[in-house]
Amino acid sequence: MADRAEPKPASLPLPGGRDGATVRVHPLYCGEGRWPDAWPHRREGALAKLHALGFREPRSDWVPFPFVAYLVEHPTAGPFLIDTGIHASVADDPRENLGGLLSMGAAKPTAFEPKDAVPAQLDERGLTAADVGLVVMTHLHYDHTSGASQLAHATFVVNEREWQAARRPGSLLRGYARPHFDHPYDWRTVDFDGPGVDSHSTFGRALDLFGDGSVRLLATPGHTPGHMSVLMRTGSREVLAVGDAAYTRRALRTGQLPAFTDDDHLFRRSLREIQLYARQTPEALLIPGHDMVAWRELQPVYG
Repeated sequence: MADRAEPKPASLPLPGGRDGATVRVHPLYCGEGRWPDAWPHRREGALAKLHALGFREPRSDWVPFPFVAYLVEHPTAGPFLIDTGIHASVADDPRENLGGLLSMGAAKPTAFEPKDAVPAQLDERGLTAADVGLVVMTHLHYDHTSGASQLAHATFVVNEREWQAARRPGSLLRGYARPHFDHPYDWRTVDFDGPGVDSHSTFGRALDLFGDGSVRLLATPGHTPGHMSVLMRTGSREVLAVGDAAYTRRALRTGQLPAFTDDDHLFRRSLREIQLYARQTPEALLIPGHDMVAWRELQPVYG
């Protein structure tokens, strides 16, 4: 077996789809960090990025944000995850999983217990990690891939552009921790420029994961080159896991960019698609990527 991952193209739709299927969505709180408000909401001026990193930002003013993942239950395809949360080992020694740079950074975990790791949360819901055969990765930043080794048996689905970006030299400085994902797991890539891509609602590029309309992958680049959001149809409403296409409700409302993006133009375009979807589908639930207030108001499950 090779030491490094060699992804293969995903064959969509994945098996298990059923006409008219709806899913149950469990938002999973996976610990928290603290950051200056200047990180999720860009300041003006030459020092904007330094303020985001904490320069002249008193720690007492930093705000908490959640690390997140989702458990999604499909009636015939079975349970799957969106992202992997933080690895359980971080509770004892962050450096073991995150490495020196990320474990000391401004967006490191500051409140995390073993019970916040995905395997423990699955156990609370009567499942084990072995029951989860699929993980959809919104993107490959460290706070979304930290727990991947706890699900090494699963098939991981990621945007091809994201995979290429995460493997570039110097990717650690852009938030990627290759030791989390560059292993011979079953990686499958999707191509939003390939066959099977369609528009959906206000989104220019979408892929139907199971072919039944219950789960759609949406191309929302800008935060990273291959960021995806995930739109899910539950029995009562649509749920959009926005991911890091918008960190907060404030960003969703105002369109304010964060301090750091891969591409401002693409970020704005993706955010406009999400904002337009919110206006056209007011009954839908939009969950931003790292908004603690919004996260605390979520129900345990939507179905």
